[in-house]
Amino acid sequence: MENSRLIEYARLIVKKGLNLDKGQSVVLTANLEQLDFVRTVIKECYLAGAGRVVVNWLDMEIDKMAQDFQTEESLSALMPWETARWQWMTENFPARLWLDSDDPDGMDGIDQEKYARTLSARLKQIKVFRDKIENKHQWCIAAVPGVKWAKKVFPELSENDAVEKLWEAILQCSRANGDAVANWNGHNERVHKLSQKLNELHLKALKYKSANGTDFCVGLMDDGIFAGGSERDLNGREFNPNIPSEEIFTSPKRGEAEGWVVSTKPLSYQGTLIENFAVRFENGKAVEVKAEKGLTALEKMIAMDEGAPYLGECALIAEDSPINNCGILFYNTLFDENASCHLAFGRGFDICLKDFEKYTQEEIHAKGVNESTIHVDFMIGAADMSITGIDDSGREIPIFRNGNWVI
Repeated sequence: MENSRLIEYARLIVKKGLNLDKGQSVVLTANLEQLDFVRTVIKECYLAGAGRVVVNWLDMEIDKMAQDFQTEESLSALMPWETARWQWMTENFPARLWLDSDDPDGMDGIDQEKYARTLSARLKQIKVFRDKIENKHQWCIAAVPGVKWAKKVFPELSENDAVEKLWEAILQCSRANGDAVANWNGHNERVHKLSQKLNELHLKALKYKSANGTDFCVGLMDDGIFAGGSERDLNGREFNPNIPSEEIFTSPKRGEAEGWVVSTKPLSYQGTLIENFAVRFENGKAVEVKAEKGLTALEKMIAMDEGAPYLGECALIAEDSPINNCGILFYNTLFDENASCHLAFGRGFDICLKDFEKYTQEEIHAKGVNESTIHVDFMIGAADMSITGIDDSGREIPIFRNGNWVI
């Protein structure tokens, strides 16, 4: 990949993804094989005024060995230096960037029950710190092609050709060709306008139907709002949490979801693929799941904590969208979720409650925003999907027909 294009992509991530304050620190998480691009991003961070850039390196093979050989007690413990790092973040509010290049099958074969228990234990300890930085800093997830991920997407190609082709797809879907910053300025404006149209409808529920078996209704909060594109933290800083992003989303009202939803794309969850699955909801809770592959991982995920089987997000994405139109199954949630309408198990978004900053966390949850240590998106969009909104007078309003917007 041409270095000039990678610099433009890195600049997009830093300028539109993070939008740093002068002197602000950055915590960057990336896989070991991405050293060259990480260096490019770090330079762009410093050119944008970063005071300090700290890198957390990941490697899935090392993580898998840890799962295989460490005790459950060891895996569950938050080490003193990890606690200190989280405490530092609650005091300094660095911008956080994750460059995702995970192998979709990287954790296959591990003990899923052990993994679920240890992950749950760690997330509960981390949640104390995460609650303190929520909505007070900028964060962004973007992607870089790893060799194993690229070969999963393009198995017929050599490693070098697969990585190059995945780079092309990432840059295209991330609107990073040409003047990337200008592309995102226009994209954010369009998404914000469509979000406003939805909010003006005062919807109280969404009904989904598709020939694949999806027949589902979910309730929305009285003060709930739809959002999408760039966001602002409580300090007024505008940032884009996902690059790419095509979604307009809201957090549904906890306890109000009924019926079946059928997945339309595989879900890569913590290095395990869950494929061809369906979920039945009753009184807002997932009470039955089926899957051709990865059933145990799915069952353990929604048993992670009390809020895990409830929904934290409903996201709307047209079939006629750049990522879906590229025709690639990415086996990566960042991309596949932005090619298809999706739902998410677990934690909801405070920002999907009007004037959320005026309420305590207890009041936000009482209004219907779900609380959990997890947030896991899964894709349900289909070419024939219809979505109908129900407003506060009971009127039915077409939102999607044949997989696309009609408002």
